[in-house]
Amino acid sequence: MEKCYILFGSNMGDKSEIFEQACALINNRCGRIVAVSSAYESEPWGFEADEWFLNRLIVIETEFAPDELMRQLLDIEAELGRVRHPEIEGYTSRVVDLDILYYGNRVMQTPMVTVPHPRLHLRRFALMPLCELIPDFVHPVLQQTQRELLEACLDAMEVRKK
Repeated sequence: MEKCYILFGSNMGDKSEIFEQACALINNRCGRIVAVSSAYESEPWGFEADEWFLNRLIVIETEFAPDELMRQLLDIEAELGRVRHPEIEGYTSRVVDLDILYYGNRVMQTPMVTVPHPRLHLRRFALMPLCELIPDFVHPVLQQTQRELLEACLDAMEVRKK
């Protein structure tokens, strides 16, 4: 079993209900949820949108390899109504987004997934829930704790605990 840290994000629909549905599906299909962060509201990152995001960190213990876990998460996103628009460049509003931030201490890149997430250290909305649950966990590439990454983060977007 490996601990995996998954960031939930949503800025469309009933975000709290979608989060509950995502957790139920993750718990049933991917592994056992062992911790969940507080809810955070954040400005859209990298694009303009009327609705702010709800973000929460989900910690699971899983037997899936990273690629298979990512496949399961993408299936869950689709089941919950996420529609990807490959013709649109950049970020857009979405019903649900499930990103693997860390998969234990693994460092890997495949066509399906990169762990650790390549932009997590640039995003306050990812670092705040990580600091809540694992402030002293050392990023296996950057060799800094989550707390240190947050202190060094230049992201000025507003993130507030809900």
